Amino acid sequence: MEFREAWPMSPDEGLSGGEKRENSTPDVPEDEIKISFVRSSGPGGQNVNKRDTKAVLVWSVGASAAFSDTQKEFIRTALNNRLNTDDEIVLTAQSERSQIRNREEVIQQLQKLVAAALSPRKERKATKPSRADKQRRLDEKRRQGQKKKDRRSSRGEW
Repeated sequence: MEFREAWPMSPDEGLSGGEKRENSTPDVPEDEIKISFVRSSGPGGQNVNKRDTKAVLVWSVGASAAFSDTQKEFIRTALNNRLNTDDEIVLTAQSERSQIRNREEVIQQLQKLVAAALSPRKERKATKPSRADKQRRLDEKRRQGQKKKDRRSSRGEW
């Protein structure tokens, strides 16, 4: 698969009104995010057995009004291994002892993922191996061939 087939255009081409998202990070509105709290298995001592501190975030890509259809497609393509069958991204955070910090952490995770999915891709610049690289490769091939040749048994040396 070639690079251009997977990313036929930049994420900005789907924006309305010709606006660009060059230096801004796209944010998922908090009203589109569902966060629930469950028992954590992380640090916290006795606190972990009493409080629901693990934050579980669910965000529906398809139902989002914050992004255009083109941007949603970029998000789906980049995060397809994180999407469930309902076209939702489910993230969890349980590294902190408090609900508030875990909530902030899981929201930050989502924002980073979406920003990375919508960031413009760098095109790979094709390069050729240098003359020295070619020479090193050929020398190594010769050494390997000689090593194999030396392993062969000669007739009559028994």
